[in-house]
Parts: sequence; C-alpha cells; structure tokens
Amino acid sequence: MSAKTRIWVFHMKELIYTAVFIVLGIVFLLLMIFMFASDREQTATAELPPKYTAGIYTASMTLGGNSVEIAVTVDEDYISSIHFRQLDETVSAMYPLMEPALESLSEQICESQSLENLSYSEESQYTSLMLMSAIRTALEKAENH
Repeated sequence: MSAKTRIWVFHMKELIYTAVFIVLGIVFLLLMIFMFASDREQTATAELPPKYTAGIYTASMTLGGNSVEIAVTVDEDYISSIHFRQLDETVSAMYPLMEPALESLSEQICESQSLENLSYSEESQYTSLMLMSAIRTALEKAENH
C-alpha cells in the first residue's frame, strides 16, 4: 500500500510575516486610491474661475428727486450682504416699504446665492422689482468677464 500522504511544514514566523505584509499591501493600495481620487476632485473645483471680483458694488436709483444707493458686498463666489447706503430720512418716510422689502430680498439672495425664484409680498411687489433691478446692476459690475 502506497499512500501518497504529504506533510507540509510551516514555520509560524513565516506565516505571521506573510500575513502582515499582505495586510500592509492592502492598506497601502487603499491609501493610494483614496489619495489620488480626492486629488482629482480638488483640481476640478480649483480650475473654476471666481464668479465675482470681491468688493462692494453700488447701484443708484432716483425716487421723488432723491437718489437712493444700494450696496452689494461680494466675495469671489459669495454674495455677503445687500443694504442701503446712506438712505435719506425723507425717502424712508415717503417709501416705507423699501427697507422691509430690501431686508427680505437680501435674506433670500444671500441664502440662495441667486436672483432667481425670489418671493415678494403683494404689498411690496413693485418696490421689490425696482430694488431687484438695482441689485442686478450692482452684481453685473461685480461679475468677472
């Protein structure tokens, strides 16, 4: 009877070294994949030019013979704030809906970073449209071409 039994002898030290190298190889491979995958995303976003030139841009409009100036503050990709610049008391008294309308528009624009899909109250619809025209003019000055 001839039995073809083979006996394999492994040294425990060699098995441990082999397992450690396999685990290190897998960790290294995953690390390389994550490093180069995130690098592609960063270069894609870094290549986009800034939307605005940072600064404060103004637009004027005339109401009842008085000049009203709206200031729009922008960063390179972000509309920071919109407010009146030196609003005269007579204009404020004659047009009481202007300040609340601008506050509402400013909040919506800064939150959405867009001039689209804004809501107006029925009381100040025409005031809001007039203010939007001035805001759009100021943002056109700020845009990079």
